[in-house]
Formats: sequence, structure tokens, C-alpha cells
Amino acid sequence: MRLSLHRINRIPFTGVKDLSALLKQILKENKMTLIVSLPENRFDLAKAAIQAGADAIKLHVNVNHRASGNIFESVDSYVEVFRSIRDDFSGPLGIVPGGSFEDIRQSEMEQLIALGFNFYSIYAHDKPSWMLGLDKIEKTFAISSDYSLNTLGKVYHLGITALEASIIPGEEYGTPLTFRDVLAYNWLVQHVDVPVLVPSQRKLVPSDISILANAGVKAVMLGAIVIGNTEESIQERISLFRKAIDLL
Repeated sequence: MRLSLHRINRIPFTGVKDLSALLKQILKENKMTLIVSLPENRFDLAKAAIQAGADAIKLHVNVNHRASGNIFESVDSYVEVFRSIRDDFSGPLGIVPGGSFEDIRQSEMEQLIALGFNFYSIYAHDKPSWMLGLDKIEKTFAISSDYSLNTLGKVYHLGITALEASIIPGEEYGTPLTFRDVLAYNWLVQHVDVPVLVPSQRKLVPSDISILANAGVKAVMLGAIVIGNTEESIQERISLFRKAIDLL
């Protein structure tokens, strides 16, 4: 059964006692979780993703985002947007807090937690050690194509909820999924003790869902390469992936 907590406006959560473990619970309960990484921090785009069946939403601050081509500013630039999205969405709300080590600010992380963000996602090499000690927010991390996969192992004891396998080289963004990619994701699933999330660096299609599920992947994170940047494209494309996931 898919654990679905969205579209419960201003009603207390049920079924999950610890909201700081909301992403972990959904990843555990669902065969495949659908995360949407929005190309812009806009309420209308978040609404379209929610209506199309997103299980979790991810936003950005302090990032020059390669896939979408957008520059995301500081937290203060989006406070009202973030509040509106949080009020309209009961599922996990995630944040990329910066595009480099120097961009991460402890005061902003505290502000994001107060705004209701449930998890953060950041490359391991950009992540200050103090972020491991943050309370009330789940901790995921990403690896890039520069990482040696065989250096990865157990990380759950470090307080990590999930691994984002952002392992496709930048020059290959937007190309189809290959069996080599599937083998790499499968290797990570077998050697890391937390759920593996696959972002849409490749131009994933709904038929890839069952293949990724068979490799043990627990979530896909669909971004601009797959969903586009309009309400219409987001709602249409996410709906197709929602149907594929619900058929698992």
C-alpha cells in the first residue's frame, strides 16, 4: 500500500508520530516513492505536482541549478512561497540549502526547519559536518559521477535517511537510461544500508519505473529534464509516472 499524506490541508498528520522521520516512513512503506524537484520555487508548480500525485516535493535555495538553468536565491526571498506550499502539502518537503560548502548557513537551516521542511539534500562534499547534528530534519546526501562507488558503505548509523545517486556525468544529462546506469544503481542498493533515490539526470520515462524498482531503487526524483517547467507539463508528466508507480 502506498503511504500518501498529501492533500491534507491544515489537518494534523495521522499514522506517522515523528514528523522528522516522515520521509523515512514513506520510503519504508512505498514500493516506489515519487519525489518532484521543482524547477522554480513557485506555489503554482508545487500545486500542479501535488495534484498529479507527488509523494514529496524538493525545493532549492542558494543554488545555480544546472538542469533547470535557474539561479535560486536565499531563504528570505522565498519565505511566503515556502509557507504557502507547506500549508497546502502534508507530505515530506525537502530543500537543497546551497550549491557549495560556502553557501550553507546554519541560521538559514534553522529558518528552513521552522518553515516546516522535513529533509535536506546536498552533495556530500558540500555538506558541513555540523549538519549531521541538526534535529527535526531528515538528512539525505548525494554523490556525483566523481565518486568511487566502492568507497561507499553503511551510513545509517550516521543519521542518514537516504542516498541520492546523482552519478550521471553532466555532459550526459537528458539522455536515455542505460543498463550500465541500472547496474550502478543496483550496486549501490546492495552496498549501502539506506534507501537509494534516483534523480532524473537521464530523461527517464514511465517504463523505466519497473526496471528501477527491480534494481531495488526506492524513489525517483523527477526534475526539469523530465517534467519541464510549466504547470501543464508538470501535471501531465508526473501523472504518467504516478500511474506507472501505482502499477508496481
